Amino acid sequence: MNAAIPDLTHKVAVVTGATGGMGQAIASDLARAGAHVVTVARDPARADTLRASLGAQSEHRLDVIAGDLSRRADVVTVAEIVLARYDRIDILVNNAGAHFQDHRLSPDGIEMHIALDYLASYGLTTLLEAPLRRGRARVVNVASDTLNDTRQIKLPGQARHPATLDLADIHDLSDLNPPNGFVPFKAYARAKLMTVTAGYALARQLAADGVTINALHPGIVATGIIDDLVPPLLRPLRTLIRHTLLTPAEGARSTTRLATSPDLTGITGRYFIRDTEANTPPISHNAVVQERLLALSRDHFAN
Repeated sequence: MNAAIPDLTHKVAVVTGATGGMGQAIASDLARAGAHVVTVARDPARADTLRASLGAQSEHRLDVIAGDLSRRADVVTVAEIVLARYDRIDILVNNAGAHFQDHRLSPDGIEMHIALDYLASYGLTTLLEAPLRRGRARVVNVASDTLNDTRQIKLPGQARHPATLDLADIHDLSDLNPPNGFVPFKAYARAKLMTVTAGYALARQLAADGVTINALHPGIVATGIIDDLVPPLLRPLRTLIRHTLLTPAEGARSTTRLATSPDLTGITGRYFIRDTEANTPPISHNAVVQERLLALSRDHFAN
């Protein structure tokens, strides 16, 4: 267990992407600190590893809900189940995400990075708004600093290439990340930028009831996503590269700190790189863009 986590007895924590990698470490740490942890798993059998890692003393604190968070209907169903079972949520960690090496569409016709890396977190945060407000919850969106620089190979002297988000001619979220000119790394970064951008606006909306919403880049963690993000020229060196990266347990620490540390009480609408507050592209702070993104996202879940 991460010793820095305070006692979470009687707290309810919802953690997505908790069946492997960093998400499993986050869920394990929260459960061992006393929280009742609710996870969402596309394949509930994969949660058996998480349950076993908790041991007999903590496994009763785990509630696994089946759902594919890239599907709008499943996001809604998962939220309905959580609402039926829990009156209050104290922590929501939106950790689910993936990088896709080719252009794929969700069953709803949304490019998969947008569907899973953005809409899952937006959907759960807004659909669970009532119990989050009652719990004066901390919401943590696990992002990626690719949103600040979409270069896969960073050479000295080159300027950063931040992710872009132009919604001027976008009438539906299915218009984003189209197949024409599709670049997987940039599509992934754009989805993470969307998560941060919407998070800033939602943080303002929920602040009056004590809900905080922050995002972070937990560091470069040795997970399956990192294997996909390694440029083709460097893939023969993936094993060596992984040895230089943070372990999932190390990556989890900054996330659980943001979700639980008394030192961060009341802090909202911020972005962190591990434990240090950082900036995001100017477009993410543009109120017009934020409101347009929220409108498009509401329309997606209203259909």
